[in-house]
Amino acid sequence: MSSQPPATDAASDRRRWIALAIVMTAAFMDLVDVTIVNIAIPSIERDLDASFGAIQWITAGYALAFAAGLITGGRLGDIYGRKRLFLIGITGFTLASALCGLAASSEMLVASRLLQGATAALMVPQVLAIVHATFPAHERGKVFGLFGAIVGLGAVSGPLLGALLTEWNLFGLEWRPIFLINLPVGIAGLILGRKYITESRAPKALRLDIIGVVLVTSAMLMLVYPLTRGRELDWPLWGHLCMAGSLVVFAALVAYERYKARKDGSPLIELSLFTVKSFAAGIAVQLVFGIVCGIFFLVWTLYMQIGLGWSALRAGLTGVPFSIAVSVAAGLSVQKLVPRFGRKVLQAGALTMAAGMLLYIWEADHYGAEINSWQMMAPLVVMGVGMGLIVAPLTDAVLSDVPRGHAGSASGLISTTQQMGNALGLALVSVVFFGSIDEREMAPQMVGRAFGEAFQNSLWWVVGILALIFVVMFALPARPKQHLEGMQDGEGTNEGAESDEGDGSGGPGAAGGTGLGKKPAMTH
Repeated sequence: MSSQPPATDAASDRRRWIALAIVMTAAFMDLVDVTIVNIAIPSIERDLDASFGAIQWITAGYALAFAAGLITGGRLGDIYGRKRLFLIGITGFTLASALCGLAASSEMLVASRLLQGATAALMVPQVLAIVHATFPAHERGKVFGLFGAIVGLGAVSGPLLGALLTEWNLFGLEWRPIFLINLPVGIAGLILGRKYITESRAPKALRLDIIGVVLVTSAMLMLVYPLTRGRELDWPLWGHLCMAGSLVVFAALVAYERYKARKDGSPLIELSLFTVKSFAAGIAVQLVFGIVCGIFFLVWTLYMQIGLGWSALRAGLTGVPFSIAVSVAAGLSVQKLVPRFGRKVLQAGALTMAAGMLLYIWEADHYGAEINSWQMMAPLVVMGVGMGLIVAPLTDAVLSDVPRGHAGSASGLISTTQQMGNALGLALVSVVFFGSIDEREMAPQMVGRAFGEAFQNSLWWVVGILALIFVVMFALPARPKQHLEGMQDGEGTNEGAESDEGDGSGGPGAAGGTGLGKKPAMTH
C-alpha cells in the first residue's frame, strides 16, 4: 500500500506533461499557420487567379474571425469546460485546414480561412487556461518559459516551412500542403487530447455577450471590407457609407457594453479598464502596432516574390535573420533591459524599428531590382531587434496598473485588439501599397519597379505609424510591473488561477498577441 501513492503521482505527473505537449502543439500549429501563409501568397494568386483584394482577405479574414471570437471562445471554455472547447476547436481547425487545402477558388479559400480563424478562437484561449488548471503556481514559471521557446520556434519556422512546402510542390499541390500539414497534427491532438487533458471550468464564469460580439464584428467588417475592395471597385459610395457607418456601430457597441455591465456585470469589453491611463494608452499601442505588422509582412512578401521575382524559398530564407533578431531581443528585453530601464526600452524599440525601415527604404531605392538577400540583412536585423524590444514587454506595460481582478478581461482585450489592428493593417495595404499601382495598365517589364516604389511608399507609412507609437508610449508606466502568467497567483491554487482566466484571456494571444515573448506577432 505504501508504494501505491507514488505510482499514482507518477502517472498523474506523466499525464499532465503529455497534456502540456498536446496544447502547446496546438498553439504551435496556430502560430505556424498564421506565419506560413504570407510566403505562399504569390503561389496562391497564380494558382487560383486571385485578385489582390482576395489575397488581402485570405490573410485579414483569419485575423478578423480570430479577433472577434477570442473572448467569447475563452468564456465558452470557462462555462462548458476548457477540454471540451479545446477539442471542438482543434476539430474545427483541422477541418477548416482541409477545406483551405482543397479550395477550388479564391472565394472558397477566403471562406475557409474565416472558418479557420473562428475555430482557432475556440481552441487557442483554452491553452493557458488548461495550463493554469493543470499546473500549480510554483511550476508555471518553468512551463511558460517552455511555452516562450515554442512560440519563438513557431515564429522562426513558420515562414521557412511555408517556403519549403511551396517550393517542393509536393504531389503537384503547390501551396496546398501549407494547410494540409495541419491534418495529421490536428487528428493526433484530438485523439490524445481526449485521453490526457483533464477537464476544468471557471468557478465564476461570466455570461456570454453575443450581442457585443455581433456589434464588434459588424463594425470591423464595415470598416475592413470596403478598404480591401474599394480600390478594385473604384471606391464606390456604398464603401464610404459603410466605413462611416462603422463609427456609428462602434458607438452603439460602447453604449450597449455600458448597459450590459450595469445589467449583469458580464460585458464583452470591460469599459472601466479604459479609465486606467496606462491601459488605454497600451491598447492604443497594441492596435496601432498590429496595423504596422499587418502592413509590413504582406507588402514585404509581395515585394520580394512579385516585385523582385524571388522564389518562395529565397524569400523565406531572407526572413530568417529577422525572426532570430526578434526572438533574441524579446528575451533580452524582458529578462535584462525592462527591469533596468523600464518604458524607455519599448520606446527605443519603436525608434530602432523605424530606423530599420528607413534603412530598408534607402536600400530598396539605391539597389533597385538588383538588391540581394545579404544586402537586406542589416535593415531586417535592426527592425527585428526593434520589434523584439516591443512585443515581449508590451503586455506587462499595458497590464501594469490594471487591478488584479480584471487581469483576465484586460489580457483578452489586449489580444483581441492586436488581432483587429492586424486585420485593419492588412486591409490598408490597398491604400498604402496598391494605391500606387495600376496592375491593369502596367507592362510586365514595369512590375519590378512599380512594386519596389509601392514597397517604399508603404514603409514610409509604417515609419509614420511607429513615430505615433513612440509618442503614445509616454503614457505607459515608467517602470512596468511584471505580470508573468502563473506567477501572480499568490495563493498557488488552481481556483485562483481560474479566476484570473475567467474572461477567456487565455491562449498565447492573451499574452501579448504579437508574438515572441508570449505570442508572436508575425500573424501574417
